[in-house]
Amino acid sequence: MVDLAALYARYRECSAVSTDSRQPQPNTLFFALNGPSFRGRDFAPQALAAGARHAVVDDAALAAQDPECYTYAPDPLATLQELAQYHRRQLIIPVLGITGSNGKTTTKELCYAVLSRRYRVQYTRGNLNNHIGVPLTLLSIRPGEHELAIIEMGANHQGEIDLLSRLAEPTHGLITNIGKAHLEGFGGVEGIAKGKSELFRFLATVGGLAFVNTQDARLPGLAVVVPTCVTYPGPADTYPAELVSANPNVVLRLYNGLEVEAQITGAYNFANLAAAAAVGAHFGVPPADIAEALASYNPSNNRSQLVRTSHNHVVLDAYNANPSSMSAALHSFASRPAPAADKVVILGDMFELGEESAVEHRGIGELLHSLALGTVVLVGPEMRHAATSPAFHHFATKPEAAAWLQAHPPRGRHILIKGSRGMGLETLLELV
Repeated sequence: MVDLAALYARYRECSAVSTDSRQPQPNTLFFALNGPSFRGRDFAPQALAAGARHAVVDDAALAAQDPECYTYAPDPLATLQELAQYHRRQLIIPVLGITGSNGKTTTKELCYAVLSRRYRVQYTRGNLNNHIGVPLTLLSIRPGEHELAIIEMGANHQGEIDLLSRLAEPTHGLITNIGKAHLEGFGGVEGIAKGKSELFRFLATVGGLAFVNTQDARLPGLAVVVPTCVTYPGPADTYPAELVSANPNVVLRLYNGLEVEAQITGAYNFANLAAAAAVGAHFGVPPADIAEALASYNPSNNRSQLVRTSHNHVVLDAYNANPSSMSAALHSFASRPAPAADKVVILGDMFELGEESAVEHRGIGELLHSLALGTVVLVGPEMRHAATSPAFHHFATKPEAAAWLQAHPPRGRHILIKGSRGMGLETLLELV
């Protein structure tokens, strides 16, 4: 049994927490986590040599030999999570938990942009939204320094959001939407709804507040368990908003009538912008500051980025993909004010769909056929199911697709690049 109070005292002497011995370790508390093919304990001396102040290892003999440098924990990952929960309970600040099938990272970034106009905010950096990333984010919150925290929560199976909620103990929660993401792990859309709503069910146990997107037909019903709800963006909601246009940038009208032109594309991002506006309004951020924050937010993480290359206009949305987000992106791209013949889509496999993979990829192919876009390039073994037209170009691997693009370079086109993270389609940007 680890003495959490003693370990917490060690943590307070450190400047940060680390789990990667390859990174600089100035005055860190290092957790030697185990992987499928390595034992973290083997890298602890390397972390200490690089500047770590103390290390948590699953080696009792090593800890007994040098207790000033090592603490023994039978399960360093569980201890990391327990320490994060212990630290969370020392904090008396609002904590906003964000999850959802699509748009949670963009919504998190937008909420940070808005809330930081008034508060000192700590938030999930990058995509550290899992059972390791959430504890690391929690332990990066400093009492007296941060006034509010935003914790992104990702999941690919039921029970994971419940675990992350119990670690982060959010006072406020937001589910962006319920869509077809991680179908394999959740067991279908109903399983996704049940899994994502674990955040709302946690809020119900602590008397928290939920921000509810009424555009998603499932969310109001899932939120009835939460004692207090703030709704958006419908006309009768707490904070209404209106989508003015999305060609290509999203323009929306906020609850107070202010009109904002964002630097992101796609009508599907309207709900993400409206969510951030509702969160900001609830926390008392002045309307003008909300509008300015939304207008100045510029994505730089392969999510709905508008990129002007030497020859083309590109929508780079290659961070992730699932049937819901792929369909939304294609509809939005098809509505752009340019001739269909001048449009090119480069799509990669959608991962974690399990037995539904063939059906869902075929559905994307049928959608592409109905949209009648100029050029369709499909990349990956699963995308063969989407190759429903002889006019579509399918390549089993990314190098094959890259070779074709080099031989047939698009010029003066509007291009959408989208696929799951593992496809890494952003590397094709240099070819267009």
